[in-house]
Amino acid sequence: MSWKKALTITTILTGATSVGIHLINKAIHISATIDHLLSSSSETYYDWKFGKIFYTKQGQGTPLLLVHDLTTSSSEYEWKNVIKTLAKTRTVYSLDLLGCGRSDKPNLTYTNYLYVQLINDFIKNVIKEKSDVIVTGQSSSFILGACQNNREIIDNIVMINPADIYTTAHIPTNSSRILTKLILLPLIGTLLYNILVRKDNIEKHFREYYFYDKSKIKHEEIMTYYEAAHYGNASSKYLFASLSGNYLTANIMLYLKDLSNSIFIVTGDNERNKSEAAEYQKILPSIEIFHITESGYLPQLETPDKLLEQIKICLDIE
Repeated sequence: MSWKKALTITTILTGATSVGIHLINKAIHISATIDHLLSSSSETYYDWKFGKIFYTKQGQGTPLLLVHDLTTSSSEYEWKNVIKTLAKTRTVYSLDLLGCGRSDKPNLTYTNYLYVQLINDFIKNVIKEKSDVIVTGQSSSFILGACQNNREIIDNIVMINPADIYTTAHIPTNSSRILTKLILLPLIGTLLYNILVRKDNIEKHFREYYFYDKSKIKHEEIMTYYEAAHYGNASSKYLFASLSGNYLTANIMLYLKDLSNSIFIVTGDNERNKSEAAEYQKILPSIEIFHITESGYLPQLETPDKLLEQIKICLDIE
């Protein structure tokens, strides 16, 4: 076989493979978003410097900002079971973070400080007064960072199963940088992202971590998280690449040492989360910790009534 013929065959096969991967990625996107579970009757956006930020506003009273966990499958949907009750006595804002849900998902390196800026700007330009904040998991680090950065924007903080102090301090390594580059590849990277955030992996996360009582998991919740991970034609992979590469590193210990806010931690019935909460208290003894029995990582979805009881105590809500 001549080299010209071999080159032609290789080109055809490469092209066919690329088309095949593209079609697979397209099919995954369509199947994940076909139900439009994230649709909202009122589409409200904050036009931030790095992209449009979807948010909701309900109720009247002292402002309260709800910030969801920082994963590509998370969104403000996380608060659906508690937001109406909180809005009875507070002006409640909930947003989709940049790179998540219905907000823009630009191709950039996502960092902890990027989200510190987002929270600062959102409170200053949208809420326009000092706000209490309830935050979940990995997002707790940049809420503390935003508070340290500007003491005039955040009052009380309630953290639900906050990020591990030591894991969050991990910096990029050679292997994590390689993984980031792989995920950022146009076709192969998108396919890799689609494989890693496929529906059965999200369901596994619900069963093994998010919920304590597996019987309480709703199919709609899994599908909404699945849709959020693929909303915008897999552009969430840019945030996923930064998370995988440890580009959102933060020194939580440094943040905590400078804070005088009233800070509360609510954990589920998981020994790992309880021990992580205790580490926060070692650094800042004034932190108060509450444990919710028979609840997992997301009590706002699994046991909303129990969580609301704790929030009312923390924020002195009648």
